[in-house]
Amino acid sequence: MKKVIIYADGSSIGNPGPGGWCGILMYNGKKKIISGGEPYSTNNQMELTAVIKSLEALKEPCEVDLYTDSEHVVKGLKEWLDNWAKNGWKTSKKKELKNVELWQKLDRLRKVHKINPIWIKGHSGDPLNEECDKIAKKEAEKWK
Repeated sequence: MKKVIIYADGSSIGNPGPGGWCGILMYNGKKKIISGGEPYSTNNQMELTAVIKSLEALKEPCEVDLYTDSEHVVKGLKEWLDNWAKNGWKTSKKKELKNVELWQKLDRLRKVHKINPIWIKGHSGDPLNEECDKIAKKEAEKWK
């Protein structure tokens, strides 16, 4: 199984508002940047979209070190997804899960790839996180 490093970040101007996302994929010394945006989105939607689009860009099952400054995404992958799926995609309080379609896509992708989610503090000087953040913000600006 190939080992890939992914940095993913999302941004929205206003929450909700115009949104952008970016994924930086690193494999075997090569770097690939993917990005996009939407006219109306939330920050969490863009964070999830960045991860999903990055994983979808992989051509075969991979072992992935996923770096994100979204605690929501990391906790979702490490702690919450199994229970949400078991509970019919409801929260522990039996409420509708926000962004359920995105979480379901991510759930399917984590069954293809071995994902190791790693939280990094945003704006703390990590060069790839900073680059990802800058690109995601530029993508959101396009929709202003």
